[in-house]
Amino acid sequence: MSMDAKVYNTRGKAAGKVTLPESVFNVAWNQDLVHQVVTAMHANARTPIAHTKDRSEVSGTGRKPWKQKGTGNARHGSRRSPIWRTGGVAHGPRNEKSYAQKVNKKMRAKALYAVLSKKLKDGEVLFVDTLAFDAPKTKEAKDVLAALSKVDGFSDMFTKRKNAALIAGVSTNEAAVKSFRNFGNLQLEQVRNLNPADLLKYKYLVIADAEEAVKALEARGSKQTT
Repeated sequence: MSMDAKVYNTRGKAAGKVTLPESVFNVAWNQDLVHQVVTAMHANARTPIAHTKDRSEVSGTGRKPWKQKGTGNARHGSRRSPIWRTGGVAHGPRNEKSYAQKVNKKMRAKALYAVLSKKLKDGEVLFVDTLAFDAPKTKEAKDVLAALSKVDGFSDMFTKRKNAALIAGVSTNEAAVKSFRNFGNLQLEQVRNLNPADLLKYKYLVIADAEEAVKALEARGSKQTT
């Protein structure tokens, strides 16, 4: 089963249609799955920084502070013990701790399709025929964004100050990357690298090279089922 969606050019005018596979853009929303995948992605990207020294790493003598008995003081074996002011830290954070969580490829693909389907249903996916530039020009990129924002439902894509749109294409056009990188509310990515976390971060998704991009997205799911 498939469905059609309009494709626009860089002037914001309808330039044709693209056939969307229901296996990618008509998947039921699964909040639990998406939450699990996104949480795991954030955990896998986490770099532990907090680090405390234990008793084997702090400086200090290993000599017994005083003899075991006869002084009236409590027994101590080392000044590097955690109960001493200059001693090591017991059970403190360590930078070798791993927060990684395993997520299989089928779960990632299904979560991606669930988010894509929801965004399409909410009218937040815009298909564009091409976004290739001959030379890096921020002004041209600004004109393209202004034109695309005139499409029904995308009026605030040009004015939204944060996390406005994620622009994805099949291949990387360096001129386009340099043209759009001055906009702090946009992110450029290749279709093969799309993931649920990035899609949920940005309100709109602009898919360039529509036909090839849709084929690439469909292929990602077929690879996980073979």
